[in-house]
Amino acid sequence: MSFIPDWSTIIQFAIATFIIAITPGPDMTLFVGRALSEGRKAGFACMAGAMTGIVIHTTLVALGLSALIVASPQAFMALKVVGAGYLVWLAFQAITKGSAFSPDTTKRAPRSVFQNWATGLGINLLNPKIILFFMTFLPQFVSAHDTNAPGKLFFLGAMFIVLSLPVTAPMVIAADKFAGLLKKSPRVTRIVDYLFAGVFSAFALKILTAQAKWGYS
Repeated sequence: MSFIPDWSTIIQFAIATFIIAITPGPDMTLFVGRALSEGRKAGFACMAGAMTGIVIHTTLVALGLSALIVASPQAFMALKVVGAGYLVWLAFQAITKGSAFSPDTTKRAPRSVFQNWATGLGINLLNPKIILFFMTFLPQFVSAHDTNAPGKLFFLGAMFIVLSLPVTAPMVIAADKFAGLLKKSPRVTRIVDYLFAGVFSAFALKILTAQAKWGYS
């Protein structure tokens, strides 16, 4: 099937997705915090909202980048270079500032499933870092000359969700233990930060060193 990337791309994307999924951030903080304060159902509702946001991000990125590829392959290549720089910046931020994880554990009156879903959707859609991330991350796995780029972008977006669920769902189920581990063992979080930095620096280096093969003259 033409919309499925090659195995090398799939493996690289899977590794990156796993590192992203285990890295504490706003989404994970919300999932775990709601699970601690309102129960697992609330945590899963927030997670479903965030995953809905990822579908929207993927759709917008796939359609927008597809138009950019048709209009100007060179501009798409430039976006990949900018994206590589952004990945380096994320890696630098991970090492110098680390992950932020401080879930709200205050017991509150339970919100409805829809309210929790909407909160998860909102925190995902309105997070500028996630918007920038998807705009610069997904393009690293397709070529400007690939006529099947739109389908591959949608496939990778769906794959991101499928691979994230087995990581984030257990975190919601074991919210109290997971939160305690990160708070009591800063070393674990730092290991994740360095994994994040290493993987994304490698992707950035791959893109920058491959620039000579893109046909610029």
